[in-house]
Amino acid sequence: MASNPTVSDLRKVSEVTDDQITAAVGAMLAGRKATKYLLAKGWKLDLVEMIRANQQLAWALKSDQTQWKRGMVRRAILLAQPVRE
Repeated sequence: MASNPTVSDLRKVSEVTDDQITAAVGAMLAGRKATKYLLAKGWKLDLVEMIRANQQLAWALKSDQTQWKRGMVRRAILLAQPVRE
């Protein structure tokens, strides 16, 4: 595994489950602004930094197009590089 794995990389090696990814999507869609979101045991995401660093994601979160917004959030989470706690 890469030294800075993405959530997608961690999913492939079963360190993160689909349910955990879906929960993270739900947290972002609910407006949770966490700098240390516990994604899975040992892995945290900075949801605030994800929004700040990804202008398309920021636009999507302001959209009223529910499916597009959910897809953009999921994509951003899969590409994010969580930190080991």
